[in-house]
Amino acid sequence: MKAVITVLGCDRIGIIADITALLAENHINILDISQTIMQDIFTMIMLTDISESHKTVAEIESEMKKIGEKIGVTITVQHADIFHSMHRI
Repeated sequence: MKAVITVLGCDRIGIIADITALLAENHINILDISQTIMQDIFTMIMLTDISESHKTVAEIESEMKKIGEKIGVTITVQHADIFHSMHRI
C-alpha cells in the first residue's frame, strides 16, 4: 500500500530529519522524494510504502500532523489510490 506525504512550511534545519525519523519508527519506506526550497518556503513530496506499518493511513496522518505542528510545517498524508482514481474518470 502506498501513500503520498506532502510537507509545506518555512524552511528550517532538521525538517527532513524529524519527518524521516517518524517514518522509520513506523516502518514506512520512502520510494521517491522531491524536495525544494522556494525562497524561504520548504516543500517536499514523498511517495511511501506503508504496507509494513501496523498503522492506518489516518493514524499515520495524525502522527504526522502532530510532528508538523511541533516543527512548524503542514503535513498531509493521502492514500496513493486517490491519485490513480482521479485520473481514471
